[in-house]
Amino acid sequence: MTLGDIVTDNARRFPDVVAYRLGEREVTHGQLYERAVKLVSAMVSAGVRRQDRIAILSRNSIEFGEVMAATHLSGIILATVNFRLTADEIRDVINRVRPKIVFVADEFAPMIAEIAPSLTSAPLLVGIGADYEQFLAGGTGGEPVLRATPEDIACLIFTSGTTGASKCCILGHPEQRRVLFTMNAEMRSGADDQILINMPMFHIGAMAMLGGVHARGGTVVLQQQFDPDEAVRLIAEHRITVLHLAPVMLRALLDAVTDTRSVESLRTVVYAAAPMTMTILERALALMPSVGFLNLYGQTEAIVSGLPRELHGGDPEPLRSVGFPFPGIHVRIVDDDGAEVPVGQPGEIAVRSESLFRGYWDDHAATLVTLRDGWCHTGDVGRFDERGLLYLVDRKKDVIITGGENVYSPEVEDAVSRVDGVAACAVVGAPDERWGETVCAVVVPDPGVVVTLEDVQAEARQRLAAYKIPRRLLVVDELPVLPSGKVDKKRLRLEVAQTGGYAGGG
Repeated sequence: MTLGDIVTDNARRFPDVVAYRLGEREVTHGQLYERAVKLVSAMVSAGVRRQDRIAILSRNSIEFGEVMAATHLSGIILATVNFRLTADEIRDVINRVRPKIVFVADEFAPMIAEIAPSLTSAPLLVGIGADYEQFLAGGTGGEPVLRATPEDIACLIFTSGTTGASKCCILGHPEQRRVLFTMNAEMRSGADDQILINMPMFHIGAMAMLGGVHARGGTVVLQQQFDPDEAVRLIAEHRITVLHLAPVMLRALLDAVTDTRSVESLRTVVYAAAPMTMTILERALALMPSVGFLNLYGQTEAIVSGLPRELHGGDPEPLRSVGFPFPGIHVRIVDDDGAEVPVGQPGEIAVRSESLFRGYWDDHAATLVTLRDGWCHTGDVGRFDERGLLYLVDRKKDVIITGGENVYSPEVEDAVSRVDGVAACAVVGAPDERWGETVCAVVVPDPGVVVTLEDVQAEARQRLAAYKIPRRLLVVDELPVLPSGKVDKKRLRLEVAQTGGYAGGG
């Protein structure tokens, strides 16, 4: 089975159900199949063959969905490009994957024109707009002239690069089918569901969520980018049943809801990509008590676990976890030598399953580091409890080592988030001559509110051991965020190292 079978099955079973909607435009599952078939034909006429690569540089769009569907049917490999990158970074991405065609939204056309002379593959550039429709018109309908096989690579997705340079993950057809149907089962989604997608479609999170809804013929409503007020309007207007948000986005959405009737259609809210503070989650559960919340944990390389809706209520302790490993996903917690650690002890999360990525594109050395003896070493620190719930403790490279003690930033962030007037926060290590590193809280205050280091330390003392209490504070207007919704801690560490933050006692 391939990803193309989902496109074909939906066209047969749900031809009149809307597949994608953006603004006033929409395309049904039947139309999506027809246009994808024509697009395959047009690409073949342009010299593309099965397992050749194409790329797309665009915000969320119906055309993005059509290009994905065409590659799913044909076995052409799709490489997605982060539109937030600089021109030099986009040049590097395109040169690494060497696509035959780059589909590019009009707003990014000048950037592509600038770097085109230095692209090693000299790809055909197709603008998303009038050029795209003209290109599509050159194709023929009927049956796809190319067919994907289960052995084919489906797509090349770049990681967020949270702890180093981004890597290009190789994702195959059968592996991705397992991901999509796992997501569908966890969301309990059918053809009557409508999901609002405002995370970028070039990222694995949005791909998994929209693909999970499409796995059973549902509808994807698109925002080109996240705007909380518009999101609330779209939820009410289109009777959205499923949301997928990073924690920082969920908080903004909660702030934008002025009438709970605007979100009464929701059945499922999926939160993922970064640790959720209890403050935000408690607000969400109180505002939407009838909604089923689902916490998902994974990365581009591997899906891992989920906390189901049944555990969102009553006992608060499971809410601090990322749930149970999905069926068919084997998880071990290991030390630096690869040996499994006892239950309750932190270590690196290692995953084995039939839905793992196949390796990193053109980077054998990085592949050998991550994939060892069939296990994907995630770079995340976690622990199991006696019940089998998995707790995400930190990224290995985000662990703060102060005076020889390990401090895991999520638990400090949870304490800092409870300070009155703190709208958002992150915790990173700051260089310190005496302790090696010291804990620094980076805080975004509510408008008109002054947050001091003393405020932060007073709250932290009630919840944390002395060595975990922030000794420095940096107040900023906003936190830098990666496309996945994760806070960009690499950037924060650089800023903290340069400014030092305000140092205080405690």
